[in-house]
Amino acid sequence: MNNLQKNIQANTDCIRECIEKAAERSARNASDIKLMAVTKFRSTEEIEAAYRAGIRLFGENRVQEALEKFGNTDINLPDASLHMIGSLQRNKVKSILPLVSCIHSVDRIELLEEIAKRSAAEGEISPRVKRPLRLLLEVHTGEESKAGFMNSDDIVRALEYAEEKKLSVCGFMTMAPLIHNPSDKAETQAVRNAFISLRKTAEAMQKRFSAFVLSELSMGMSGDFETAVEEGSTLVRIGSRLFQNAASENAL
Repeated sequence: MNNLQKNIQANTDCIRECIEKAAERSARNASDIKLMAVTKFRSTEEIEAAYRAGIRLFGENRVQEALEKFGNTDINLPDASLHMIGSLQRNKVKSILPLVSCIHSVDRIELLEEIAKRSAAEGEISPRVKRPLRLLLEVHTGEESKAGFMNSDDIVRALEYAEEKKLSVCGFMTMAPLIHNPSDKAETQAVRNAFISLRKTAEAMQKRFSAFVLSELSMGMSGDFETAVEEGSTLVRIGSRLFQNAASENAL
């Protein structure tokens, strides 16, 4: 096992242990929480090392980078899934659909419309991509620079449209405010409040839309995933914490 593999394996084990402890604090089962490796700017060697460390879920922020890395037949991830987690332009939907099984960043009805159109016209897809395409609605809960549905009325309209078009919306995603000072109680509480807000949104929408199972809560990243788990996250998106102290063999 080379140094790259050792570092990523150690990081993965540490993150899973933190998830288990956070789940225990909130009387949850750690097996209900999925760990995603965020592979923005990461090399093929790093991605494959994460796969060998037991990770089967990967997330990309940018369409072109996803195509370059995961569209490459040389990458060996036979039973892995790729999700689109970054901001998605309508003109990029057609390109990304053949690669991903889920889009987290559905932040406006216009994007839903494009996804519905392209999904209906979709021909042959990659055999490793499961269908139907799963979608998460991105909700704005506090991070000013981020996108997302701003109010419950817009979320309702989006779910009504998804129901009409038979799109598979399975939950929600958010990005909490960045923490600049971990010892600042106001900052850390703002993060927790963002996660609480998303959970309550999901609960309210589930009561209103029984046709959907809105159980997926994609929330929590490297700096706040333990809090996210405590507040109900079912999927944490980890990049820097997972790949810290790791570098591809070509860079060593």
